[in-house]
Amino acid sequence: MTVNALYRDDFYLSTAEAVVTAIHEDGGIELDQTCFYATSGGQPGDTGFLERGDGSRIMLGQTKHGPIKDIIIHVPLENQPLPIVGEKLVLHIDWARRYKLMRMHTACHLLSVVCPYPITGAAVGEDESRVDFDMSETIDKDEVTARMMALVNENHPVFVRWITDEELIANPGIVKSKNVRPPIGLGRVSLVCIGEDSAIDSQPCGGTHVSETQEVGAIHIAKIEKKGKENRRFRIRFGVPTDEN
Repeated sequence: MTVNALYRDDFYLSTAEAVVTAIHEDGGIELDQTCFYATSGGQPGDTGFLERGDGSRIMLGQTKHGPIKDIIIHVPLENQPLPIVGEKLVLHIDWARRYKLMRMHTACHLLSVVCPYPITGAAVGEDESRVDFDMSETIDKDEVTARMMALVNENHPVFVRWITDEELIANPGIVKSKNVRPPIGLGRVSLVCIGEDSAIDSQPCGGTHVSETQEVGAIHIAKIEKKGKENRRFRIRFGVPTDEN
């Protein structure tokens, strides 16, 4: 059943009410609506719990998509009780984890501004993220860090603008990823924009992000690795650089 993915319109929504619409043989739970982000685009799915009417909890180990993007499956940890179809639940995201992922995902966008090269891969993590670029140039990680932190400290707004599938197809240049194209077929595509009137950046992305760059906090490039003749892997970590990182 098609789900109303509430996070697409409100990244800060950490709790919501929902009704169970299906239970899979493996225990996966479908709901009529959800604030849980499903694994996609290099960002891990949300964890947290579902609260039942009697106050008991169903702890979730992951959130993932089904065969199509409009199916979202909430996967309980082992030995958790299962609800029944039609049961009303209150959804609770592990907000501390989600917020770190939002900050990190936004940091990845800032890195793509500082390094305007085609992106060949990316993975968002709670403590470290990586972005791979199709580039052969030598670049200093401290310089990249300084330029990213300048964007953080300038506190640019971060917001979503929606365009149609047709607008995306007509403007392929806005896609930074070299190997993965943004999903179409839902009728609309979200552009994550940074800066007034998208002056800093604008790119298709279905992940979750903070609302202003200063929320990212202190970040740095811990390492730049050479992964082939024309591929460089940048590792982003929270905090300020130290001798250990």
